[in-house]
Amino acid sequence: MVKQTILCVDDEVDNVEALERLFRAKYKVLKATSGAEALEILDQHPEPISLILTDQRMPQMTGVEFLEKSLTTHPDSVRILLTGYTDIESVVAAINSGQIYRYINKPWDPIDLTATVDRAVERFTLNKELKQKNIELAEALTELRTLDQAKSQFMILINHELKTPLTSMISFTDLLKETSLNEEQAVCVARISKSSERLKELVDDSLLIVSAETKTLKLKTQPFETGSIDLTLKPEVEKLKAQRQISVETDFFDKRVIGDAGAVSQILRRLVHNGLKFAKEGSKIQVRTEISGPHRVRLSVFNEGSMIPDSVRDKILKPFFLDEDVMKHSTGVGLGLTVCQALLKAHSSALEIQNEDEGVRVSFELAYI
Repeated sequence: MVKQTILCVDDEVDNVEALERLFRAKYKVLKATSGAEALEILDQHPEPISLILTDQRMPQMTGVEFLEKSLTTHPDSVRILLTGYTDIESVVAAINSGQIYRYINKPWDPIDLTATVDRAVERFTLNKELKQKNIELAEALTELRTLDQAKSQFMILINHELKTPLTSMISFTDLLKETSLNEEQAVCVARISKSSERLKELVDDSLLIVSAETKTLKLKTQPFETGSIDLTLKPEVEKLKAQRQISVETDFFDKRVIGDAGAVSQILRRLVHNGLKFAKEGSKIQVRTEISGPHRVRLSVFNEGSMIPDSVRDKILKPFFLDEDVMKHSTGVGLGLTVCQALLKAHSSALEIQNEDEGVRVSFELAYI
């Protein structure tokens, strides 16, 4: 095991030799009999010195003056000042300027001094390890940020590249629909069209999430009437609603909400769709607004049904999370709530999911005037 290095400084040779005898078994001891000599030793030893132990009363340069100068070459060294009772003012000044770890009165007690030095060296070692860990963490954080940026750039590039052939597929499929097709061909074209539209939705959702994360999502934020919120569901969602015999009721107050009306409508439509998938058959989904605080409105979607376990509730807002048993996803990639969260992030808001006695309420807050 490599010994830690300490520097002992005192203008009295007997004191320096006594300190060396006290510590040489455990540490590598450097000696100096003046502040100037000690500074030369520091210049000759650029490697870490764990502890600097110096007397205060020395000719030409006091211990505090020496410690101040030593900060230039060895800022991480722990510092201990040996002083008499008459030097208290100097000690206070040194402590206040953050230059010393401890001060010890002369004559020193060998046991107390040894224990203090051991703790000081341990402090140096821990600080050194912590500093190295912080460097490693900073490097890891930089790498993660680089990877995250690369991921976002990759997602944007891939999604844009997907849109080009996808647009062609949709356009030519639409042209095919206008031609004479037999029954089998019509079925095939319809399936191609449906799959193309589904792929377009996935690409659009992915781009929206990436845009929100990279803060490039553009919204048209302005006051709008809650009555202008568009809850028109897609045909396939309307079909699910009819199959499960679920009704959707709205209760909006007459206030002007501040936000992007299109984005807010999209969020509520997605929340209604999400509710339809696991609400009780024959139940009601309630979409409502209520005052939640001064100039704050809460928009919520409530569905009757099983409550969501806490372990799942903490995960379902993350991208691509699927839980077949609890969330009852039969299709999809788990982006619905993530898209909502991305849109709300651009509104400085966020989804809240709460279990209630008879179901689940998903809500978010916006400002109103």
